[in-house]
Amino acid sequence: MDTWGWIGATLRDALAEALALVLPVACAGCDEPDIALCEACCALLRPSVTRSRPGVWSGLRFEGVAARVVRALKEEGRTGLARHLAPALRAAVDAAEAGASGHGGTAPAHTVVVVPIPTSRAAYRRRGYRVVELVARHAGLRPARLLAIARATADQRGLDRAGRRRNVARSLVARGATGLRVVVIDDVVTTGATLDEAIRALRAGGAEVLGAATIATTPRHGPRQ
Repeated sequence: MDTWGWIGATLRDALAEALALVLPVACAGCDEPDIALCEACCALLRPSVTRSRPGVWSGLRFEGVAARVVRALKEEGRTGLARHLAPALRAAVDAAEAGASGHGGTAPAHTVVVVPIPTSRAAYRRRGYRVVELVARHAGLRPARLLAIARATADQRGLDRAGRRRNVARSLVARGATGLRVVVIDDVVTTGATLDEAIRALRAGGAEVLGAATIATTPRHGPRQ
């Protein structure tokens, strides 16, 4: 993303958050009235990084309060919650970079580019913002849109693991990735099919993929030692 694109996205996010402040709110985690996120629920969003699958690191488990907060950000337009999820994504990105260094990677942190899974046009029209990019900016990261959607896919919900992989196969293409060292970022990992497709596309585009990082992982893909 160029500088003007970065500034425009930041201003849009700030406006959305300002509008959210004037609307009646309840805690996204427990429904306590008149507060966007209570102290107790904030505490439950402290990062606890796990390797949800080889090469994929996640800052939270997608259950309980964390799941409710992610859903409120994604589906209810509560963009102010992005800053509360930012530490989880940042911790996962740091773990992905450290994991790569521990397995032969040599890239210092400042040379690593974070690449978000692209948001579909339909999702962007519905929300007006890109979820993982919003959280990434709150985490002090500058996401680079190196991936583009090459073909439309069906809704992943309701598909099994094999169906998800078939659904997203060859659906992404990388542009301007040659020679870059990257970490792929997304909001929630379920089967990992979309992340695998992103990694394939980036490698095909000439990038060195150090790993992937997500805000949360679904419980059925819990920590692996």
